[in-house]
Amino acid sequence: MKEFDPLVLLAVFREMLGPWQWLLLPIAVVGLFAFLRCIVRDRGLVAGRLRRARRIGLLGGVLALVVLVEISAAGFVGAGGPVDWLLFALVFAIGVAVAIVIVYPLLAWRDDRAA
Repeated sequence: MKEFDPLVLLAVFREMLGPWQWLLLPIAVVGLFAFLRCIVRDRGLVAGRLRRARRIGLLGGVLALVVLVEISAAGFVGAGGPVDWLLFALVFAIGVAVAIVIVYPLLAWRDDRAA
């Protein structure tokens, strides 16, 4: 692979996730809107809440890899080239980000109920 083509990454990503991408995408979008609503409502990020969400986000990255291995045909053993390993890293990073975006509003909701 002499040149980088983002469409190759997209094709491999779609092959790895299969139909699960259509379930995971709406969850991420709803979480993003809730996250943005919390930021607007609080007029910024709350540091303690963000730290807790980041810690849980690491578990989200691991969970994303576990889900990927479970639903893909190959798994880690079948990773053939550098693009596969790059996508594993990308899946982990996306799992961390999505978990933070979903957990942060949940923590805000919990904090609001406790007050």
